[in-house]
Amino acid sequence: MTVYNLYIFDREGTCLYYHEWNRRNQSGICKTEEYKLMYGMLFSIKSFCSRMSPIDQKDGFMNLRTNKFKLHFYETPSGLKFVLNTDLSVGNIRDTLHQIYSSIYLEYVMKNPLCVQGDVIESELFQTKLDDFVRGLPIFATKLS
Repeated sequence: MTVYNLYIFDREGTCLYYHEWNRRNQSGICKTEEYKLMYGMLFSIKSFCSRMSPIDQKDGFMNLRTNKFKLHFYETPSGLKFVLNTDLSVGNIRDTLHQIYSSIYLEYVMKNPLCVQGDVIESELFQTKLDDFVRGLPIFATKLS
């Protein structure tokens, strides 16, 4: 099982944080363009899911599966969006994304007076704690299959 990458977006679509662990194929587009494409896709899928659902769902869109990867999505009440891409064998990791938000993001970004809300996250402590957390997950693999 493999974790490929993580995006954190604010409610306006700005990519506050991005990190890769085991990403194989690098697209030919620049990172800022990739962030815009990812956020646009999330916006469209969320909108589509909310319109297609016969009932008002609390959780809404949680993951997307292709033939190459699985995208896991978690949105906080404040509008932060966490997107973790993994291989296909990973099940529901909503609790893991919530833990990244509550135990790592809140502790090392929101409570850090040096981190300005809405700015790109550059805290080394946050990056280290997140990396340690992800590498400690049972879904993390150090080598690509």
